[in-house]
Amino acid sequence: MSKNEQATDAQLPEAKHHIDFRNLVVRYGFIAVTVFFFVFFYATIPAFRLSTTMLSMLKFTSVVAIAGLGVTITMVVGGLDLSVGSIAGMSVTVAAMTMVIYGQQGSVAIVAVLIAGALIGAFNAFLIVILKIPDLLATLATMFLVQGLKLIPVEGQSVSSGLILRDGSVAPGKFTEGFLQINRGTIGAVSYPVIIFAVLTLATWFFLSRTKWGRIMYAIGSNPEAARLAGARVGRYKALAYMISGVFAAIAGLILSSRIGQGDISAGSSLLLDAVAVALVGTSVLGANKPNALGTALGAILIGILLTGTTMMNFPFYWQDVVKGLVLLVALILSYTLSDKKQRHVEAVPT
Repeated sequence: MSKNEQATDAQLPEAKHHIDFRNLVVRYGFIAVTVFFFVFFYATIPAFRLSTTMLSMLKFTSVVAIAGLGVTITMVVGGLDLSVGSIAGMSVTVAAMTMVIYGQQGSVAIVAVLIAGALIGAFNAFLIVILKIPDLLATLATMFLVQGLKLIPVEGQSVSSGLILRDGSVAPGKFTEGFLQINRGTIGAVSYPVIIFAVLTLATWFFLSRTKWGRIMYAIGSNPEAARLAGARVGRYKALAYMISGVFAAIAGLILSSRIGQGDISAGSSLLLDAVAVALVGTSVLGANKPNALGTALGAILIGILLTGTTMMNFPFYWQDVVKGLVLLVALILSYTLSDKKQRHVEAVPT
C-alpha cells in the first residue's frame, strides 16, 4: 500500500466522525433547541411551570399551527399557499355574518365557513392546475381578492351584536353560546382548540406518511414530471392539496372567530407569515429536510414556548418578530446549509 493510500485511510475515521456529528446536529438540533428553551424558562420563571400556562400556550398556538398544516400540505406538492391568512380572516367575517346578520345557529356558521374555505381552495387549484399560473402568484392574487371581497357585504365594518344595518335596522342575531364553545370548551383540562390541533396533526401525518396518496404527493413535490410519467394524476393531487389547505385555514378562522366573539375585519392579517414560518421550521425537525406535519406542529410549539417565555420575562412586544425570525433562520441553516443536499425531498413514486 502506498503512503498516499495509508494517509487517506488514516483520515477516514476523522472524516466519518465529522459527518456523523454534522448529521447528529441536523437530525436532533431543532429538538435540542426546543428542550433547552423549555428547561430554561421552566427553571427561571415560576409561572411557566404551571400546567395552565402550557395549556394556554398550546391553545393560542393552535390557530397558527392548523393554518401551518395546510401550508405544509401545499409545500409537499411543491407549492405554497399564500392565501391562508385571508381565508382565516374571511372565515371570521362569514361566521359573524351568518349568526349576527342572518340570525342562524352556530352549526350553520361552521358549515358555511368550511364550504367557503373549500371553495377558495378549489379556486386556487383552478388558477394553478387549469390556468397554469405559478402557485405563489395565484395564491397571492387570491389573498388580495379575498381580503377585499370579505369587506364588501359588511361595508368595511366589523360585525358584532347590535350592528346597525344599511336599512337602519339592528342585526337580529348574536354569536351563539355553542359556537363560542369552540374556543372555550374543554375535555378535562384540555381545550377544544388543542384537541383539534392534535387530531389534525395526527391525521395529516398519517395521510402524508402512511398512505399511498401522501407518498404520491411527496413524489409530485420532488419531481412532478417523473410522477406524471409514473401514472400519478398530478393536477388532481395539487387540487386536493389546495382544497385541504383552504379547509384547514377555515378551521383556524373558526377558532379565531370563536375566540374574539365578533367579526373583526382585521382578523387573520398576521396569520400568513406565522403559518408559513412554522411550516418552514418544520422541515428541519429530525433532519427530515421536507415538509411534514409533526415538524410543523413542533415548530409551532417551539415558537409558542419562546413567545410565552419572553413575554413572561417582560421582553418588549416588538421582540416577538425577532424571535420568530431567529427560529426560522436556525431551521433554514439546519435544512439547507448543514444537511446533505442529496437527501432533500427524495421520494419514490409508489407503485
